[in-house]
Amino acid sequence: MGDFEPPAGYAGVIPYPIVEGADEAIGWYQRALGAELVYRMEWKGKVGHAEFRLAGGHLMLADAFYELGHLGPLSRGGTTVSMLVHVPDVAAAHARALAKGATEVFPVEDKPWGNRSCQLADPFGHRRTLAQRVEDVGWDELDRRMGAAIGPG
Repeated sequence: MGDFEPPAGYAGVIPYPIVEGADEAIGWYQRALGAELVYRMEWKGKVGHAEFRLAGGHLMLADAFYELGHLGPLSRGGTTVSMLVHVPDVAAAHARALAKGATEVFPVEDKPWGNRSCQLADPFGHRRTLAQRVEDVGWDELDRRMGAAIGPG
């Protein structure tokens, strides 16, 4: 593709969840996850597009637009995507998110791959894994740990 460069600050894959109630979601992501709203655009009386800075990257979101086939997980009966956010203190982030209306899917615990993490469902139906790196684990060591924990694949 040649010398392609994405815009500054937009490298990598950017999650773009669709939600029912984007304005509520914007406030929730700010209060519960510490996201910084960068841009909000209204379209047809709804949030057509919003962008945040979060954990050194970006998150975008929009309201559900059924006429365009953009459905949130609450209208589908569940999410098809889970997002991971690295945080400096997973226990504090976990407690803050629960206090702001998240539902715990998995509690905070140390994982074989070197993260202390938990998984939460936000009030809009999307799942977030919050992770704090506590140990660097190589691929061979990860394979050994996972084999010991769950058996050979």
